[in-house]
Amino acid sequence: MEYHLLPFIGMTSTLWAEYNWMTTILTVFAAFITWRLFKFLDSLKAVSFLPGLRLPFHPLSFAGAVLPESIWNPGLLFTWNWRHTRNMYRQYGKDTVSVVPFFLGAPTLYTQSLDVARQVVSAGHRSAVFGKIDSMSAAFLFWGPNIIAADREVWRKHRRIMGPAFNNETYSLVWSTSQQLYADMLAAEGWNSRNTIDVASMQTLTFKFSLLIFASCGFGLPFTWIDPPSHGDISVQECVQTIARTNVFAVTAPWWAWKLPVPWVRRTRRAYDSMRAFMHTQVSERRKAMHEGGRDNGSGKAKDIFSLLVQASEGKGNEKMALNDDELIGNIFTLMFAGHETTTQTLAATLGFLALHDDVQEEVAAQVKDVAKSHGKEAGGSSQLLKDYSRLDKVLAAYYEGVRMFPSGLFLLREAKQDTVLTLDGDAGKRIVLPLKRGTQIVVDMVGVQYNPKYFTKPDLYLPSRWYGKKGDGDKDLTEAEAFTAFSVGPRACIGSKFATTEAVCFLSLLLRDWRVEPLLATVPVTATADRDGEGLKERKETREEWRDRVMQATLTLAMGVRDVPLRFTRREIL
Repeated sequence: MEYHLLPFIGMTSTLWAEYNWMTTILTVFAAFITWRLFKFLDSLKAVSFLPGLRLPFHPLSFAGAVLPESIWNPGLLFTWNWRHTRNMYRQYGKDTVSVVPFFLGAPTLYTQSLDVARQVVSAGHRSAVFGKIDSMSAAFLFWGPNIIAADREVWRKHRRIMGPAFNNETYSLVWSTSQQLYADMLAAEGWNSRNTIDVASMQTLTFKFSLLIFASCGFGLPFTWIDPPSHGDISVQECVQTIARTNVFAVTAPWWAWKLPVPWVRRTRRAYDSMRAFMHTQVSERRKAMHEGGRDNGSGKAKDIFSLLVQASEGKGNEKMALNDDELIGNIFTLMFAGHETTTQTLAATLGFLALHDDVQEEVAAQVKDVAKSHGKEAGGSSQLLKDYSRLDKVLAAYYEGVRMFPSGLFLLREAKQDTVLTLDGDAGKRIVLPLKRGTQIVVDMVGVQYNPKYFTKPDLYLPSRWYGKKGDGDKDLTEAEAFTAFSVGPRACIGSKFATTEAVCFLSLLLRDWRVEPLLATVPVTATADRDGEGLKERKETREEWRDRVMQATLTLAMGVRDVPLRFTRREIL
């Protein structure tokens, strides 16, 4: 009988062991859920229970970025994608809402309010109440400390060294180089001998144009359209393209991931190694040139930004403010990649909007024609000069409106460094004070600001006329200066904004002087249409509205930009 009980006893022991394991797992799970509930409650308290989104992951977390987009995981571009359908500010009737994740990420305020932006950006710059989010600065710190990632006193050090490099001589160099590169582009791409040009993606041209502007005016490298800058057997253009595509991998991947025997990882590592070696070579050459009497035949008056940074850093009296090699490379990386990417995308977006709006395009082209004619034959006829920059305000307005509708800097990110308060607009014009816990993050949503009807009438329409007569570029008489936040807001506004607008105004004015631009419409299938012979038509040209819906949508690399913009250029009458 004892023999027959043995299987039962063994089975009971097994079941009991499994029961213990299940109990342990359930207990741990229940403890985890309880802990997360308390954490979630603390997160709600941190934002004073302000209404908003409740999500599993923070949209800016790694999980939020890599997992498929859905209602519960809106993705990095959700403020753009949801701006019409699920606009959270309209949904909750407030310009500032909360985003509180259940599992991963800090409690966060998203705001489309300029008043809140001033409180956390401008006031935060003067005090230690709000500061940069360290984890969010990783993309810019990858190459070294720089002006964008720096906070307060360190920022002032970088700003003091970098400021003098952006001057009228620099902008004059940008203007003349833009003219030369435009002529190079026409010759190299075969435009001079043709009256109609189809471009499958305008970014292929604006990418190369802005890269070569920076290679010349940023590094002082005399490359032409057909002779791009390179280091070893790989061009800087190839490196930049690879880095733009793989930036998320670069700043999040562990060290061992770079050793994986995967072809694209090898290509990525090669691009990063080549770019880093190229930058170190440039620093060494600038220091050597300065110690030997300067560049430009020993005059010591180099005009490119990198040389000016080295000169300012090593000049007498600047010993305490000097930038080391890592800081120089970090800053030049910021200028090259952030500035280059934003200019590339905004030029393409601006031309896309002008192609859709014939009336605006012709109005801007008429101003370009008038300015060109004003020089007369003895002054070069139809050429533009740097002094024309202020007269080409409609060209600048077209670019500003392109920046507004596709703000390259998607977010401004700050964190409460101590328990503090924010003042918000309440109901019926009342002001409310919102307590914030230390560690609460604040996201100034640039898409929200630029599409906020409080600041821009008819924000979904491309209306360059809203900028006519306004100077911008930090001038005090720009009445909507604080509303124009696409180049950031407050004392930390983009140091390279005038560099970018000078390049853009010159390129756009030359292009619109010579060419009329229109959408390059795709061929689309037709399923239910028949011709008069009864045979089904298989395809047709898309409409302009379909082109806009397909093309003028946001994408994200190092910055927010626009999808590939296909355009057709038709030669205008010679002035």
